[in-house]
Amino acid sequence: MRIIDLHCYPNTEPWIKCQGPYVEALAKYWNRQWSWKQEDEVVAEFEQAGVDAVLVALDLETTTGTPPCGNEYVKQMQMRHRPRIIQAWGAVDPFKGEIALREARHAIEDLGMLGFHFHPIMGHYAVSDRRLYPLFELINGLKVPVMIDVGTTGMGAGMPGGLGARIYDAHPRAIDELAADFPQLTIIAAHPGWPWTDEMTAVALHKGNVFWEMSGWAPKYFPEQLKVDIRSRLQDKIMFGSDYPSIPYARLFKEWAELGYSAALMEKIFHQNAERIVGL
Repeated sequence: MRIIDLHCYPNTEPWIKCQGPYVEALAKYWNRQWSWKQEDEVVAEFEQAGVDAVLVALDLETTTGTPPCGNEYVKQMQMRHRPRIIQAWGAVDPFKGEIALREARHAIEDLGMLGFHFHPIMGHYAVSDRRLYPLFELINGLKVPVMIDVGTTGMGAGMPGGLGARIYDAHPRAIDELAADFPQLTIIAAHPGWPWTDEMTAVALHKGNVFWEMSGWAPKYFPEQLKVDIRSRLQDKIMFGSDYPSIPYARLFKEWAELGYSAALMEKIFHQNAERIVGL
């Protein structure tokens, strides 16, 4: 069965370093050293897992003061390792104003990236903030999808004041507002959205342009109602993502299998929905 992983980070030195002060918090959250690997090691892990990987760029310069793991970098990494890495999500720091607009256009028109990923908690914004709307108007005009983290995260977790991050920036309400204001924009919520999983389910069901990928969580810890809804009313909305390198692939696949879903449903989750929704 084909497996498309919609949410993979480069896990290389530029990616680790661009996270700045969040590195310590992430190491504590995942209870292991948060350190980089060589590019070939990363690709070997994708190959061993048998996934068609989609990389994710990261630009947090406004909040971290560190250089981004930018669009040129992740796109070049993807191009060096086709077909194992099939595409890449771009990233722009929305607080960079005109620079962000230029970079967004460059990422799609020149680099041919898939769309854009947004990190509300790490970036210190909600996607429904009207100050960001010129950027979303441009992305909407470019006719590419966005992937937006929803729910709490390890970013800043356990640190004094959460390093200034506010988890409510990643509340499903922000995605609901964005989806209503941009009905032609394809929006993919990333992660199960805890502690607002039911609210995210409501948004995904209500908004025809909102979809959902389940990265960053071990499947056995999915809320019980979510496990039921994936089997039924969400089956055409749900996609697979790992949040690599957060959780080992072997564990993810083992626990997805333990949910007991039919082969037909797993075909949708692992590849068919992503093929249909974002053209992979």
